[in-house]
Amino acid sequence: MRVFTRTAIGHRRSVRLRGPDYTEPGAYFLTLCTHDRRCTFGEVTLDGVQLTPVGETMTEEWSRSADLRAEVELDVFVVMPNHIHGIVVISDISPQSGLRAHGRAPLHRPAHSLRALVAGFKAATTSHVNRLAGTPGAPVWQRNYYEHIIRSDKELERVRQYIAENPGRWAEDPENPSVAQPVGAHGVRPGSRLPNNPPPT
Repeated sequence: MRVFTRTAIGHRRSVRLRGPDYTEPGAYFLTLCTHDRRCTFGEVTLDGVQLTPVGETMTEEWSRSADLRAEVELDVFVVMPNHIHGIVVISDISPQSGLRAHGRAPLHRPAHSLRALVAGFKAATTSHVNRLAGTPGAPVWQRNYYEHIIRSDKELERVRQYIAENPGRWAEDPENPSVAQPVGAHGVRPGSRLPNNPPPT
């Protein structure tokens, strides 16, 4: 089972947030999907997700997100054939903390924001995949992604379970190209979200 964890945030701090501010410290559930739902990251077998070299790259780059950004911690995540689920924690970092600089996130995004993290990850992986495939400029990711604030430790455990069980639900997963599902107004399919949660903004 290719489900990974970097931290145990549920035992170290409360993850409760006051409101939907995606630069505010707290825990977030993210889903990123490939362009046209192409299954380039691997395949699901009885043993779990068997990753391709591209899928291994996604795992490595996702893990590096916490190394590149001092304010970011990673919890459980899984790389599926055509999408990634993960929990990201943004810590309260002061301006005097000396964040590590890098050139992946567009300058118009707040340096500590969730969107800057996703933009940097997408840019890095798109460049790497297209370099391997010899397809410069080809899209790798859906333009949009799903983000959800985790407001309590109880919800954190529910999201962790959802991520861990995702490979076992692949046959019914709306992101599976063999499962016909409509695309919502935001370009993200219902299966990318936790049950009973609102669509992404």
